[in-house]
Amino acid sequence: MSEPTPPDVGTPPALNLLVVDDSAMMRALVKRAAAATGLPIGEIYEAADGRQALEILERHDVHALFTDINMPVMTGMELLEQIAGGERWRRMIRVIISSDGSEARRAAADALDVRHYVGKPFRPEAMRDVLADLTTAR
Repeated sequence: MSEPTPPDVGTPPALNLLVVDDSAMMRALVKRAAAATGLPIGEIYEAADGRQALEILERHDVHALFTDINMPVMTGMELLEQIAGGERWRRMIRVIISSDGSEARRAAADALDVRHYVGKPFRPEAMRDVLADLTTAR
């Protein structure tokens, strides 16, 4: 009788991502940059605003949230405020991708447990660095 194969301890589990931006092109860029990192990426969910993102978060296990700030219906900051108090999302890593990089905005984001703030437009290397950090931080 053969012994069971032990799990591969050296391979980190795949990250499920949620990309929230009202621009379909920007969501596609983030997805493409994530896929190009070579890191273990599981499902990548998409939402066009914060309200859609909350619906996805209610139904799916998401490890990392990438959100724009300025969106219709519900902004990225409103989304972050909604999830800030939720025990279910306590361990979810939060990343802002936005052209609004003011000091006041960054301070508000820090108060909502945002781990990274990536400026638009971003280089694919920036996404690789953020995802590598997220993978090792889990």
